[in-house]
Amino acid sequence: MKKVTTSVLMAVLAFNISCSTMKQNSTTEVATTNQNTSGDESMKNNPFMTKSKLQYEAPEFDKIKDSDFKPAFDYGLKQQEQEVNMIANNRMVPSFENTIVALEKSGEVLKRAQIVFYNLSSANTNPTIQALDEEYAPIFAAHSDKIYLNEFLYNKVKSIKEDGLDPESKKLLQYYKQNFEIAGANLSAAKKEELKQVNQDLASLSTQFSNKLLEARKQGGVLISDVKELDGLSADEISAAAADAKAAGQSGKYLLALQNTTQQPMLQNLKNRATREKLFKASWGRAEKGDANDTRDTVEKLAKLRLKKAQILGKQNFAEWKLQDQMAKTPEAAKQLMDQLAKPAVETARREAKDIQDLIDQQKGGFKVEPWDWNFYAEQVRKAKYDLDDNEIKPYFEITTVLEKGVFYAAEKFYGITFKKRTDLPVYHPDVVTYEVFDHDGKSLAIYYLDFYTRDSKSGGAWMSNFVEQSHMMGTKPVIVNCYNYQKPAPGKASLISYDDVTTMFHEFGHSIHGIFANQKYTSLSGTNVPRDFVEFPSQINEHWALDPVVLKNYAIHYQTKQPIPQTLVDKIKKAATFNQGYMTTELVSAAILDMDWHTVSKDSDFKPALDFEKASLLQHGFTLGTVPPRYHTPYFAHIWGGGYSAGYYAYIWSETLDADAWEWIRDNGGLTRENGDRFRKYILSVGNSVDLNKAFKEFTGRNPDIKPLLRNRGFIK
Repeated sequence: MKKVTTSVLMAVLAFNISCSTMKQNSTTEVATTNQNTSGDESMKNNPFMTKSKLQYEAPEFDKIKDSDFKPAFDYGLKQQEQEVNMIANNRMVPSFENTIVALEKSGEVLKRAQIVFYNLSSANTNPTIQALDEEYAPIFAAHSDKIYLNEFLYNKVKSIKEDGLDPESKKLLQYYKQNFEIAGANLSAAKKEELKQVNQDLASLSTQFSNKLLEARKQGGVLISDVKELDGLSADEISAAAADAKAAGQSGKYLLALQNTTQQPMLQNLKNRATREKLFKASWGRAEKGDANDTRDTVEKLAKLRLKKAQILGKQNFAEWKLQDQMAKTPEAAKQLMDQLAKPAVETARREAKDIQDLIDQQKGGFKVEPWDWNFYAEQVRKAKYDLDDNEIKPYFEITTVLEKGVFYAAEKFYGITFKKRTDLPVYHPDVVTYEVFDHDGKSLAIYYLDFYTRDSKSGGAWMSNFVEQSHMMGTKPVIVNCYNYQKPAPGKASLISYDDVTTMFHEFGHSIHGIFANQKYTSLSGTNVPRDFVEFPSQINEHWALDPVVLKNYAIHYQTKQPIPQTLVDKIKKAATFNQGYMTTELVSAAILDMDWHTVSKDSDFKPALDFEKASLLQHGFTLGTVPPRYHTPYFAHIWGGGYSAGYYAYIWSETLDADAWEWIRDNGGLTRENGDRFRKYILSVGNSVDLNKAFKEFTGRNPDIKPLLRNRGFIK
């Protein structure tokens, strides 16, 4: 089964454009700034003032303190403002070098501090970081506006000709011109001032949403007093729940912590229907309790402000503005794709619901299936149809074995790369592990961090991010992290994960390999700095290796007996591949359409209170199956209110269309071969955003993408 994960490529998506102007990791060439840097004694010991001395400038977490961020932000903001003013006021004829390249190199200190800060704010936050996040969100938004709404600077940029530039430099020039225009550089002075205030307000509200939601998730777990209510959970899961309760000051009880999505993994196994209902309702209502962590008012303000921003910028709605630089280009194109999936998904989900209700009736349950029942009974239907028990599979998926003998092994076979564990690099949390990545010729490529386990200080979901981005101009190589939210086992117990969790690991590493193979001159075009509706394509392609016979045989090994997974179990997994796809597609597409509806409102009067708006949206698009709620409910839809996926959650579907078609090509041309891996690396993974990505896809497959492979993958057509 394919699980759509929270692939937040960088925690810095929270400040979006303001970070995109700060894409450099080497010393600036502005001499006066360098002199100021070396002469500021108060900043002498701040770790962000100079490049890290660790390999590939990996962050010196053993030296970084929370107290270092604020002075680094203040210094870095001032430094970049000076650099940008020098570029804007330069009396020389504007050129690619003295304008575009100079912008690429500006803001070194700020970039270093921000990229670590926003990773920690997602992966290991605390009240100090949260307070700084709220304080600086509007400041960073204002700083971005100083750059992108600078009339002198914009006039210089648009005066530069492409003649004589190499293809990547042409693309960078186009990228900057488009960014200025999307940001509002063509607006009147009065409109620019209005936009600046809106941008600051949006940044503040988005940060407030994220902080409220983290606390709501932390406070929203279900506390259980009687272990009998946990019947169906494994001994290890019960031990972990006891440990979580103890850590929360509730010794002797059991805490079922919430994950990011609507449905919760434990609902699949909990036999007690009342406990299932408690857990589901705790998840669904986590951020709508009327307390300090209720996000509804914040969401409604965000939606209205985004519409106001779009209208200031001359667009009918926020989605029209947001999709200008994406592959879809327009909301209509994104909706057309979603509509092609919505109807067959709901029809399939209805048939799945009937199977579940039939089973409940056979067992004389005496009730109609509800959302908190679906996963519990769907698992039983799966067992009956395919004789597949998730608890029978888990012992073959020990987390480190899956990583090293599965994810890494597939990458070695397909791309020729290898990995070496590192224990000498400082990390930001004891759970984090590190590896060095080597190319097929033995040359070192990147440093790779992994952070597997959930904790109160970490945002929900799973994602990939950079600590350092690749750039030939800056002389930097990738330093990458994958974060997950797997349940940490009780001390001394093996860390066993589900097959869904396995595909999540392959998925997130697909983002990482995209970053590892970055091969661009300019940071702004490097690696995963691509349109949102393309960025999920490499990660989704990588999921397919989880079930490749050669790869699976190498990593699916029983953690106790050391025996490989039996072929009978493998066959069951493959036969069940399209099981419950109606449900999973419906919850995904309904969330994506809900996102698009929030962001295609064109009149302020058409907004309704958050819950009413959601209900009307789902009804309008035919999502009337109450047992299949959207994957994310509006009050905790972190992708669109706190992350970078506003008007962009459709990207998972768009990218999966590319994935399904490209995978057919790979499969039909020999599958796991170095030749195919080198081809995928050449045309897709190593080009970043330096080429036309529609053309890149066609060069790889020899054709334009077709939705039929996706429909076949999900079992909607033969």
